[in-house]
Amino acid sequence: GFYYQYSRNMLQQNNGDGTFSEVGQLAGVSNTDWSWAALFGDYDNDGYKDLFVTNGYVKDYTDMDFLKYSVDRVVRRMHKDSVDPIPEYIRKMPTNETANYIFKNLGNGTFLKKTTDWGFDKKGVSAGAAYVDLDNDGDLDLVINNSNDFAGVYKNNSEVLIKNNYLRVQLDGGAANQRGIGTKVKLFCKGQQFYQEQSPVRGFQSSSDPILNFGVGRNALIDSVLVIWPNDKYQKLVSVKPNQSLIIKMADAGGKWNYDTVAEKNKSLLTQTLLPGVHHKENSFSDFTVQTLLPNYLSRQGPCIEVADVNKDGLADFFIGAAKDETAQLFMQNKNNSFSLKPTPAFVKNAASEDVAATFFDADNDGDQDLYVASGGFEYNENDTAYQDRVYLNDGKGNFVKKENAMPSLLASKGCVKATDIDGDGDIDVFVGGRVVPGKYPTAPRSYILLNDGKGTFTDATQKNCAALMQPGMVTDALWMDINNDKQPDLVVVGEWMPVKVFINAKGILSDASSTYIHFASTGWWNRISAADMDGDGDLDLVIGNCGTNTQFHATEKEPMNIYYKDFDGNASIDPVFCYYIGGVSYPAASRDDLTDQLPGLKKKFLEYKAYATATINDVFTPEQLKDAGLLKAETMETVYLENAGSNGFTKKELPLPAQYAPVYAIVMADFNGDNKKDILLTGNNTWTRIKFGRYSANHGVVLAGDGKGNFKYVQQSISGLKLRENIRSAALLSDHKILLGVNDGNALLLNFK
Repeated sequence: GFYYQYSRNMLQQNNGDGTFSEVGQLAGVSNTDWSWAALFGDYDNDGYKDLFVTNGYVKDYTDMDFLKYSVDRVVRRMHKDSVDPIPEYIRKMPTNETANYIFKNLGNGTFLKKTTDWGFDKKGVSAGAAYVDLDNDGDLDLVINNSNDFAGVYKNNSEVLIKNNYLRVQLDGGAANQRGIGTKVKLFCKGQQFYQEQSPVRGFQSSSDPILNFGVGRNALIDSVLVIWPNDKYQKLVSVKPNQSLIIKMADAGGKWNYDTVAEKNKSLLTQTLLPGVHHKENSFSDFTVQTLLPNYLSRQGPCIEVADVNKDGLADFFIGAAKDETAQLFMQNKNNSFSLKPTPAFVKNAASEDVAATFFDADNDGDQDLYVASGGFEYNENDTAYQDRVYLNDGKGNFVKKENAMPSLLASKGCVKATDIDGDGDIDVFVGGRVVPGKYPTAPRSYILLNDGKGTFTDATQKNCAALMQPGMVTDALWMDINNDKQPDLVVVGEWMPVKVFINAKGILSDASSTYIHFASTGWWNRISAADMDGDGDLDLVIGNCGTNTQFHATEKEPMNIYYKDFDGNASIDPVFCYYIGGVSYPAASRDDLTDQLPGLKKKFLEYKAYATATINDVFTPEQLKDAGLLKAETMETVYLENAGSNGFTKKELPLPAQYAPVYAIVMADFNGDNKKDILLTGNNTWTRIKFGRYSANHGVVLAGDGKGNFKYVQQSISGLKLRENIRSAALLSDHKILLGVNDGNALLLNFK
């Protein structure tokens, strides 16, 4: 079969461990209209392979206006006339003429469109294409096959305009393989490596020049050329001058290349194993039946995982939350480091609630670890009692009983719960973040500050202690940390369509000080926040997981994503209209059919799909309709590292590009490579998405090695050893060298590192 299919280009990046990550959207090459040939070649000889794509379609059978208004007529004629109307129907079908695309490889994993700058702005219908150095000047020219038109020959002028160096390699594999098909050629220049494999059949029904053309930039000398033939014989040339053509023969090859020796050099930093008895089962539910225009699922937040020694035996045990109508589980660690499920009847009684967040702390001051579980999800109606949170008291032996009337009615659908002594009275209080109002996305739910009386009974003190936290937004995560060094816990809150918010604590009263500590446009789709001292200066720095940039939509301060929301059609339901920028103009993300299904009154306004295709939010709605609509924005989609600069606030620093491969839902900071410096593990993915947006699954477990100064380098997957393809929603350190990962609708995973 065709596996997962989406209407965009895919760029499968080789991870070097037998797996691939699809990064076409992050790279900037996912959208090239109706494409045929895709040719990677170094067209400017700077050492990085650029991308050329042919475009167009002779008869566009996806033109929705034509299909909608022509098919019915054809069917009627087929019943009425004896003449076959299909040929006429096809003749009238519109032609999709578009310019071909060419992208410059920027050398950092992304590409820049150069269609106009490099002379490919002529519109037409192109299919086959091949590259070849027609004039022997050291750069690749292009030959393009055009439908119902003359072929195109494009001369490359980079040898005059850019003047980079090159090396041409002609392979002679003998009588049985004259072109050396399957041969691997590597060039090494000042620490750089350039690689090609001889495979000239590429593009659409085309074959390119079998002479390999390497651009080497400004390098005046190539340190070495390594050639590995299909029979594993190899040869190595050293100190090769550029700007020449080499003929390399297999007959001159000597020793046999040993791939096993090379592979043995790479030893994994982490190993992963399944925990077959620890399974999260998600309930079947489609969020889009509740609100058709939702951008994302909201019902698949779990499982949460929390670690604590609940029976005081010195071993870490863990709790894993459950989905709606499933039972949460408590696992006790045995002396041999295995785990045993401990039956807990109290959890069974609350199976109707979805456990989205939890935390262990001593709620009743008796010296053991009690458990607070926050309820959430999207399946129940607003204010359903299934959203009520729970406190389970521990008897000191790991037996938990629900404390009745432990808190007031808290019927918001939650996103997180974070515990600390907020008011300095010696007992542990909690902040509970509201995630969503079911059926009314993206309106802000209630969040709560709950103060403990010391016996495990909590009072809602939000209005008194921080009114700004009553409805701060759709909270996904938060953490307590002492930001201003006054020995009081301050609060950092993140969420969807929310900025990073900082609340400073003064004897239990929290004040919004975000503008003092956050100095960048921080509204985003934040999922997770974690803190550790990453630069060795004694204070806590932050890593905040976002959606990433491997998406159809991108957000900046100048071109943010927006969501307009209100009951536009007066049927007592909230209609969220999500917009993002394409080519400098903001358009609604929903298709015409999706939008008019939710708002049928718009069908008369947009009878044609073509009219809707160019419609902005101001074309869809009148100023009067938008006047009282809610508006939220997101200005960044990047997962970020925020370095703590003390009283100067947090400084945003970019992380290596793989941090942006997919949404990040779980973060661990620890020393994975044994150099006594903290590293970062980012995990996540989201395969439950709108078909239009596609799966976000390119994060296989991203390890970023820290240098102890707040700088990070990506650790290749073949070195990290991680092949995480699951929807990971939580992570917890089980010990100094073990990490527990919670997987949505799957088995939990255990990571071990030295």
